Amino acid sequence: MRSTAPPARPRRPHDAEATREALLAAGAELFAEHGFDGVTVEAIAGRAQANKALISYHFGGKAGLYSAILSATFGSMAADLEALRASDRPADELLREFVRLVGAMVARRPSLPRMVLREVLSGGERLHDRDLPHFLSLFGAVRSIVERGVRTGRFRKVDPALTHIGLIGSLMFFFSTERFRQQKLARAGLPAIAPPPQKYLDHVAELMVRGLAHGPARPGR
Repeated sequence: MRSTAPPARPRRPHDAEATREALLAAGAELFAEHGFDGVTVEAIAGRAQANKALISYHFGGKAGLYSAILSATFGSMAADLEALRASDRPADELLREFVRLVGAMVARRPSLPRMVLREVLSGGERLHDRDLPHFLSLFGAVRSIVERGVRTGRFRKVDPALTHIGLIGSLMFFFSTERFRQQKLARAGLPAIAPPPQKYLDHVAELMVRGLAHGPARPGR
């Protein structure tokens, strides 16, 4: 007697990649909300609507997924950062482009800033040596831009490391606190501190470029 069961649906070629991306997105959201130790593979799989065994299959486990989120997110802008460093455009234009690239990266993975901030505040306990180049790539780009600006006279002489902290720290804090500002402070009658992300990106870029611009020092300031 022939079986009347419907034939198995053939797996579409993009299903595996779609599942992998769903796990990356779900992992980033949950790690941002609860930290590494506060998240189970079951919770990640549930949010991604995937079998939990696929976390081991694609990433080798929860720790592998954590690292993969950083690699996939920062890796998406690696070529753009390299192009910035190789460009002969003026330093102020490159700095504005760098801020735009960071904004685009966060748009692709909105939970990343909160995930990274939580990790940094915990002392980087879950960061492996293989993850550090992702952070160094951002610093390397800022340092290259600042050094070019100083060398060409576009920027005054400043410390690239301090510039990096001021720039990245401002952006990461803004994106990490977006939910708080929208859900709490905006309802308290302070809508001005919940601007659209692009408006803030433009503000920071302008602030940094003008602050770094070469010019005479102002007494008492």
